[in-house]
Amino acid sequence: MKPQCTIEKPVEIRGRGLFTGDPCVLRFAPGDVDSGVWFIRTDTPSPVRIRAHVSNVTKRARRTSLRNGVASVETIEHCMAALHGLGVDNIEVELQGQELPGGDGSSQFFVEALQSAGIVDQASERTPLVITKTVRVADDDAELVAIPGSPDALDILYDLDYDDRGPIRRQIYALRISPESFCRELATARTFVLEEEAEQLRAAGIGQHLSYEDVVVIGPNGVIGNQFRFENECVRHKMLDLVGDLYLAGRSLRGRVIARKSGHALNHELVRKLLEALEQHERNSVLGREPILDIRRIQRVLPHRYPFLLVDRVLEMDGDRRAVGLKNVSVNEEFFQGHYPGLPIMPGVLIIEAMAQLGGLLLSQKLEHTGKVAVLLAMDQVKFRRPVVPGDQLILEARTLRVRSRSGHVQCSARVGDQPVAQAEIKFMLVDAEPI
Repeated sequence: MKPQCTIEKPVEIRGRGLFTGDPCVLRFAPGDVDSGVWFIRTDTPSPVRIRAHVSNVTKRARRTSLRNGVASVETIEHCMAALHGLGVDNIEVELQGQELPGGDGSSQFFVEALQSAGIVDQASERTPLVITKTVRVADDDAELVAIPGSPDALDILYDLDYDDRGPIRRQIYALRISPESFCRELATARTFVLEEEAEQLRAAGIGQHLSYEDVVVIGPNGVIGNQFRFENECVRHKMLDLVGDLYLAGRSLRGRVIARKSGHALNHELVRKLLEALEQHERNSVLGREPILDIRRIQRVLPHRYPFLLVDRVLEMDGDRRAVGLKNVSVNEEFFQGHYPGLPIMPGVLIIEAMAQLGGLLLSQKLEHTGKVAVLLAMDQVKFRRPVVPGDQLILEARTLRVRSRSGHVQCSARVGDQPVAQAEIKFMLVDAEPI
């Protein structure tokens, strides 16, 4: 197993957004172990944190963007490709501006900054997402297929085929992704656009600050006012975009990916399907195990008692990073008497409470000898997907996002079988435990 990595020191770069042309100051800062990649808007009234995860993707044309509430970060794919390609697991990307600097439309701008900051190992092992079964997504004649391959590497084959009638001929390219191959073969491959598309974008007020020297614009007779860096630069850039979008799984990918004419939307859909397959595999393996914590051991940690203890057992505990718990929902639950007598549904606030209790159990792994207890402070990005009724088995999951000296931040979710029920990011205040 390889160690996780971050950067040794902060580094700052400046530039204008590729689409908006707005100025932006970007600052890379080291990230804590197991924290992942976070974008932080520091130009808002209060800083807004947005995790680089497919669950936060917002729909945009021709680019990948993330949103948290009304705040968004735009055109992140080239930065994400640099982080994925160089093997940076944990980092904070602070932004004074909405759209990341575009540089020359490649990842080289970000690669050079990260390398100047120094990439260093951290005291925790990397846990990549290993493809264990074939997953396919398609949209008309575009498709992406993820298949098992090397558990230690990511291999990509991309077939760029716009048919031979256009100015871009078919290009096929295959590469095993490593820091060395990414820097050598992909990092400098630039965004490209057809001449008629460029005219449409400019007419819509997009990219008006760009010239032919800044962007690869392809006309009927080839590149206009510029030249290719590689004979097959177009397919290399499409692969670069794919490397960036795949990192929205929240961890590096291992296996083989075969792409044909895919774009950002299809890339995001593949990541969602891969995460669903992983979660299903983990649920199936966990449910057959002996509990890590039974109800008696849970009661030694949590102060809750009937009728408010909402975690029956803990099925999995990965240190202080991740926990999976179980709540069996019986028709004899006290709350069903009034919610509702004719249509019993578990109150949403109690589903959130169950997730919060599992989050408290997870944080207790780190707080065990500190004299601190976790008290619920705030909730964000709360969503409910389906009702929970008597007879359901509620599978709870909590993942630690970060723990400070006075606060904890946990991402929680709940499912019934394969169906998502609820999700939330829950913040806890760490207070001194006082004997009763």
